[in-house]
Amino acid sequence: MARNRVVLVDDHPLIHKAVGEYLAETDDFEVVGAATSGPQVGPLVARTAPDLVLLDLHIPVLDGLHCLAVLREKYPRVVVVMFSGAEDPGSVEEALSAGAAAYVCKSIDLADLPAMLRQALKRNVYFSLPANVGGTLERLRSERAQEQMRDRTGLTGRELEILVAVSRGLSNRDVARELFLSDQTVKFHLHNIYGKLGVANRTQATAAAHGLGLVGAAAQ
Repeated sequence: MARNRVVLVDDHPLIHKAVGEYLAETDDFEVVGAATSGPQVGPLVARTAPDLVLLDLHIPVLDGLHCLAVLREKYPRVVVVMFSGAEDPGSVEEALSAGAAAYVCKSIDLADLPAMLRQALKRNVYFSLPANVGGTLERLRSERAQEQMRDRTGLTGRELEILVAVSRGLSNRDVARELFLSDQTVKFHLHNIYGKLGVANRTQATAAAHGLGLVGAAAQ
């Protein structure tokens, strides 16, 4: 079968050697090029036409995020996986938001790397982090999802909370108790929710929320 073509971008030759050896042992990957600095990445990708670029976040001259932006613009078909020693959730979130298909820390067992790359090629967003950092990242991603919902619908954070509660079948009184609000405040927010979603009642609001994918995303 055809093997997936991989370009390695890292300023440490040992990384090239170690990763290359692991991928060479697989049936579905081959390393077709390696770069050690940012300016080399674009020309190398143009010349080798890889399926996947394994990209270090901190490389000389032009950093990984800059290279990622260039690749996303000029070579959108190419899957980019960040492979970095940085384990802070901010770096992970920034890379994933910029279009990386996955973020894998260099502290992983390299024997697991091929499986992770296969997931990335299937466009399954993936990140490999220590458990405590991963939990922080999930919180950040949840916050970002809620920001996107607000931008998309015009709903405030409180209105979104009420919409989710209503979609679970709660009455106005139950919503008020759960969110520590008065019944009148819940009614006020529901009136605004109906207007923003263009619906007439709670049943239609719930249907609209599910149709837009708002309820499932907010509840994660």
